[in-house]
Amino acid sequence: MANISQLLSLMAILLSSIMINHLPVASSKQWCVSKQTAKDDQLEDNINFACSNGIDCRPILPSGACFKPNTTISHASYLMNDYYQSHGRTNEACLFFFPNSGMLTSTDPSYNQCIYK
Repeated sequence: MANISQLLSLMAILLSSIMINHLPVASSKQWCVSKQTAKDDQLEDNINFACSNGIDCRPILPSGACFKPNTTISHASYLMNDYYQSHGRTNEACLFFFPNSGMLTSTDPSYNQCIYK
């Protein structure tokens, strides 16, 4: 009887480890994007800030992967996130540098060919 109990315990451990390896893992990745309530002039300031502080702005140009949709909020979100990602992914890199217009999200904002880092 002890052998059966040990065998069942071993099988339970093996099955548990198999199941755990197939569970989705929650991502701790975050992105900095524009708030839906942000004003266009704030977002334009954010675009200018990012582009003048070392962020590659080519993806939001007409031939870039993130040009469409051609909206200020979309372009600002991409650049704000690029700034956030390249400056240590700190709250400050999103919320301080983009006050009242930036927010952190755990939902990947990438779409089509526009891949957010």
